[in-house]
Amino acid sequence: MAASSSAEQTQLQDMEEEDAGMEERAMESDDEEEEEEEEGMGVENSDEEEDDSSEDEKENEAEIQRLEEQLSINAFDYNCHVDLIKLLKQEGEFIRLRKARQKMSELFPLTEEIWLDWLKDEIRLTEEEPNREKVYELFEKAVKDYICPDIWLEYAQYSIGGMGSPGGIDKVRSIFERAVTAVGLHMTKGQSVWEAYREFENAILSTLQPQPGRIPSREEQELLKTQLGRIHTLFRRQLAVPLMDMEATYGEYEEWSEHGVAETVIHQYKKALQQMKKCKSHEESLLVAEPPKLAEYQAYIDFELKEGDPARIQITFERTLAENCLVPDMWAKCTTYLDRQLKIKDLVLSTHERAVRNCPWTMGLWKSYLLALERHGADHQTVSDVFEKALNAGFIQATDYVDIWQAYLDYLRRRVDFSKESSKELEELRGAFSRSLDYMKQDVEERFGESGDPSCIIMQIWARIEALHCKNMQKARELWDNIMTKGNAKYANMWLEYYNLERSYGDPIHCRKALHRAVQCTSDYPEHVCEVLLTFERVEGSLEDWDVAVQKTETRLNRINEQRAKAAEKEANLARQEEERSEQRRKAKTDKKSQKKVQKGTRAGEKRKPEQDYDHGDWNEDSAPKRHRGNGHHTADEDMETETGLLGRKAPPGYRPAPPGTKKAPQGPAAAPQRQNDDKPELRNDNASVFISNLAYTLEEPEAKLRTLFETCGPTKQIRPVFSNKGSFKGYCYVQFESPSSVSEALKLDRRDVEGRPMFVSPCVDKNKNPDFKVFKYQTSIEKHKIFISGLPFSCTKEQLEEMCKGHGTIKDVRLVTYRSGKPKGLAYVEFADETQASQAVLRMDGLDVEGNKIAVVISNPPRRNLMDKPGSSRLMTDTMPRQVYGSRGRGRTQLSLLPRSLHRQTAPGGKVENGTAAEPAPGSSAENAAGEPKPLSNSDFAKMLLNK
Repeated sequence: MAASSSAEQTQLQDMEEEDAGMEERAMESDDEEEEEEEEGMGVENSDEEEDDSSEDEKENEAEIQRLEEQLSINAFDYNCHVDLIKLLKQEGEFIRLRKARQKMSELFPLTEEIWLDWLKDEIRLTEEEPNREKVYELFEKAVKDYICPDIWLEYAQYSIGGMGSPGGIDKVRSIFERAVTAVGLHMTKGQSVWEAYREFENAILSTLQPQPGRIPSREEQELLKTQLGRIHTLFRRQLAVPLMDMEATYGEYEEWSEHGVAETVIHQYKKALQQMKKCKSHEESLLVAEPPKLAEYQAYIDFELKEGDPARIQITFERTLAENCLVPDMWAKCTTYLDRQLKIKDLVLSTHERAVRNCPWTMGLWKSYLLALERHGADHQTVSDVFEKALNAGFIQATDYVDIWQAYLDYLRRRVDFSKESSKELEELRGAFSRSLDYMKQDVEERFGESGDPSCIIMQIWARIEALHCKNMQKARELWDNIMTKGNAKYANMWLEYYNLERSYGDPIHCRKALHRAVQCTSDYPEHVCEVLLTFERVEGSLEDWDVAVQKTETRLNRINEQRAKAAEKEANLARQEEERSEQRRKAKTDKKSQKKVQKGTRAGEKRKPEQDYDHGDWNEDSAPKRHRGNGHHTADEDMETETGLLGRKAPPGYRPAPPGTKKAPQGPAAAPQRQNDDKPELRNDNASVFISNLAYTLEEPEAKLRTLFETCGPTKQIRPVFSNKGSFKGYCYVQFESPSSVSEALKLDRRDVEGRPMFVSPCVDKNKNPDFKVFKYQTSIEKHKIFISGLPFSCTKEQLEEMCKGHGTIKDVRLVTYRSGKPKGLAYVEFADETQASQAVLRMDGLDVEGNKIAVVISNPPRRNLMDKPGSSRLMTDTMPRQVYGSRGRGRTQLSLLPRSLHRQTAPGGKVENGTAAEPAPGSSAENAAGEPKPLSNSDFAKMLLNK
């Protein structure tokens, strides 16, 4: 039994093992199937990923080619350079990436971020190369663009990796010394450079420490002592510089120094600590300010200028320029300080070079650069090369080219030794003058449509140089003949300038000829020129010369007086004709309104309550001002029609009002709200009111909508929409606030879109008291901080335009120009924070393709408004014939008069009727009235005639 049981147990064990083996094999087969399935799915997924990556690579390569093509057309497209570098780095094209970065660095100074990315990529690529000089050269270029502590720190740390080479430690120390000189005074980031320098020296000190139990040699003791002295010196130098958190550095020095801190070090530390506390407020303001922090940096610079420490002034300028590199005024301020105070050649010239690289479009920076080169004795070829670069910089005004040419010509003139009859420098000067005139005529006029030198200043200077230094009056006269042929012969001051030149370096004969020509040609101040000629003959001339001069001046002045009389007469005739046409239009409008009132009054069953229909509060015929605004206005006649009813303020004699219980039929959907407004008591206050116009005629419930719109401006006292006689909204209204202070907030809503139309908001002004008042809130002169864009697609929105422009600077306002209906014109104005950003936007955006439209971008410089558009001026017509006068609504389909013949009247030729009221008779006109001239009729007279019939 025991044997069998053991056998059974053995059998059971064998079965269990077999089952376990089968189960294990089954699990293994399942695992193998799952692995095969996963491998199959992995292959499919990898194929899909490969397809996606290949498509992305194709798209990126196409975009890279497009960017490269764009740069071949316009190499100065900064954003295009940045996008190309990002794509090439993403694709891992390091060779092409290096070339792209090199091209960009040749044209622009690179930001700290771009430099650090480039340096780190180059360091990774050259890790296996024994030659580190290429990276050193790249670092040297990087530290020249801007003063950046992080780049200097990266430079020093990279140099530590080569300290094992011969002279490596000395090279590291040299780089650290340059770093603390350049950025060691940086209040917030300078400390990191000082600490890295001390850590490096401490690392060297640890290698010089003797082993425990070993006595160092005398030479080792000297090395150890020297190294300790270096670290002591670094601590002392750092503690003498005002830096943030310098208390911690002082505590570290106390702990490190075995013999305590010397009194001189403590004194310097306390002095630096006091200076740091003075600057702390400025540093804190920079920490909380939004970039570019220009105002905060400006205050910091002013503070440092008062303190008078040149090193701190320089580092503050550098910090400012690092964040405001596109502000020409800041570069000009910095270079001016260096030119006048520090006068260190390398520092001054390098700063001028960086200035023109950052703001190449600013002529003043190039001009200062040329002067600095001459001041510090640069060779002639260098100055000439800089001048040629300036000509290709792309200035935004024609006058800039005149100024830069003048600066270069002044430099060439100072090189000439005029004691020699002929020299190479003199010939070069004359050649430059000739080239400048050709350049103005060809390049500048072709680009700007003007030479930029209408008074020919360059030729005047050339003529004076030839006369004064070269004694060559013949050449000077030739130049002045050329000046006069360019449209300057009509100006007296040009002739007198030439006369003074002849007076100083010429002879009396040519003086007399110049004055005789001036008398014949001058048209602006001929009396003055004639007086100069007569004075000259009194001093220089004979009797015969005097007689000739008197005869010529009298003849010329008589002719001038005749021309002036004819011009005055012509102007008076035109003004009279315009006045007559205006009078005819006014009469026609008055007659038409009279006809309309009579026709309205004769309609059967249409009776009005005088007090309810004719008295509309204070905005009426007697007290309402004639409103006027710059864009969109209504006339006083419209006020009369909509505010006073048909027949005036009082009911005519014989008119019987309807019984009290009689209800008047509504005249339209707006009749009820209009009557509600009429019943409100009101005391009009123009100072607390605004005039709203250009609203849609179909605007429903205008009072409620405008109340909601203007409630953010302040409490409203009354909103008065204006309706026609039929009850339809006329598109304008008055909004009166509780306080006049709300008006300024309401005016900010001007041009706000209301149901697809721009709403016009303007002040309420009594035009009877202010006839010249005209609202036009936009500038009509050049605005260097604003750009004008034309050629935009009509579908372009304000948000799209803002997105397009925000990469070029801080945008303060974007305004799309529209018609009164709200439809776009394809024009826009974009206002930037300063003129530098606007100039940069012009350079980068002009000629861009926007949805198939090529846009044109220029600095905003609206043309001068014509005199005829000014308030109070008459519009002069080219034709002198009076035009046909139509009614106030223009020419209709029929010109038949709808006024009954019984109401026709003859208007006196000299009478003026305004708003249906006869003008006051002038003194002395009683004879005419007595002679039977009919008296003009008023609205009440028409009503009497109508009702009596």
